[in-house]
Amino acid sequence: MWHQQELRLAPRSRGFHLITDEVTAAVTELRNVSVGLLHLQLLHTSASLTLNENADPDVRHDLDAFLRERIPGDLPYFRHTLEGPDDMPAHVCFSLLGTQLTLAVRDGRLALGTWQGIWLGEHRDHGGARRLIATLQGE
Repeated sequence: MWHQQELRLAPRSRGFHLITDEVTAAVTELRNVSVGLLHLQLLHTSASLTLNENADPDVRHDLDAFLRERIPGDLPYFRHTLEGPDDMPAHVCFSLLGTQLTLAVRDGRLALGTWQGIWLGEHRDHGGARRLIATLQGE
């Protein structure tokens, strides 16, 4: 069985946001899969997807603070600056973290670890709505 759909995520502030529940609520076909894979691809170059800690929001804060300190918008060698000082740093974060996740599905649910969740990394100050392609394969 194959299923593919596009998900639209509401605009979010700069930082990391837990989106696991939003993804699983939108991909209702998950409940019909006993064993399979869910592939998520973010269709943007200034945001990212990652699998990380889902319980303590301080982890999301700390990762954002770490990236902002190491990839500021005022680096003198950045040439891609026409879209604002947050754009090139957003592309660097996108490249470091990536925009795709492939997750195991077991018994109609994502087979995540106890403290794992899907994060959207919004790396722009005003990134806008984001789109994901969710591709589900399984039986």
